[in-house]
Amino acid sequence: MNTLSLNSVHHGDCRFLLPRVSSESVALSVWSPPYYVGKDYEKDLSFEGWQKLLQKTISLHFPLIKPGGFLAINIADILCFKDHKMPKLMAENVSRRKVKLTREEIVKVKKDHPEWNRYKLAEFFGCSEQTIDRRLNGNNIRGGKYQTQTRVFLVGGLIEKFAQEAGFHLYDRRVWVKDAAWENSQWHTISYRAVDEFEYIYIFWKPGITKIDRDRLTKDEWTNWGSRAVWSIRSVRSNSDHDSKFPVELPRRLISLLTDSNEVILDCFMGSGTTALAALSEQRQFIGIEKEKRSVEIAQEAIAACKAAYDEPQQMELMLRELEDKYHAG
Repeated sequence: MNTLSLNSVHHGDCRFLLPRVSSESVALSVWSPPYYVGKDYEKDLSFEGWQKLLQKTISLHFPLIKPGGFLAINIADILCFKDHKMPKLMAENVSRRKVKLTREEIVKVKKDHPEWNRYKLAEFFGCSEQTIDRRLNGNNIRGGKYQTQTRVFLVGGLIEKFAQEAGFHLYDRRVWVKDAAWENSQWHTISYRAVDEFEYIYIFWKPGITKIDRDRLTKDEWTNWGSRAVWSIRSVRSNSDHDSKFPVELPRRLISLLTDSNEVILDCFMGSGTTALAALSEQRQFIGIEKEKRSVEIAQEAIAACKAAYDEPQQMELMLRELEDKYHAG
């Protein structure tokens, strides 16, 4: 079985390709898995299948990480997805009602006229039969009564459980706060639920001696984010060529904080190549794995441009800035 080459993006399922990474060669694996929120590349996954994907991927990492090295997983801690086990009930969103009719008013009239069905009640109140059914039963007869409801699910404990089973230990977690102006986002809701405007980065440690070197960062970097739990990083606005991108600054911080020059960085859900660009900018090597062929092509194009500028630090910095501006153009 051939070993995966360095500084390349390899096309295929990480569950089959991770065993081809050299044993104890990776200083840091940093990636963001599918979130199970209905993206096209998740359409063949059930919730159980998604959990098995995460569990298998994490377990395959343990032999690859150096003793004292790290696994960092970026993921939204709250997922929302359709679940047929949820009760199919509509919320009483009184602030959005077009018809100011209460359940109590309907019940009172129905008590006087028990033979009236919802059509007769609708005629009496001058509203639709749907409104009557909503008020009496909490149903939306054209939607909520028949549509699968949404479940809210916390994933942090699930990630930690899988990592512990693999032999890792939770080392730290950082909160990535996204700015409130990314493209196509709605920063309000029609329920009491909060807008999900941050994600977690869970950092797991493989037992071994870990090198602590504060000289990896400047004094300002240590002050502003190196020892801070909350990272405010502008989110990616343009997803025109890829559905799910995180900003280059996110993996760059982890790479510069946790690894040394020339060490190997792994991303087994490489996507558009962001982690590879961050690794190159910090003079690290990388291994990328990506299941989607088009994503591999996008990543390879970005990496080629980055490698062309590798020997010119000023050109490299300019290129990365242009990438950030491209992704963050509001």
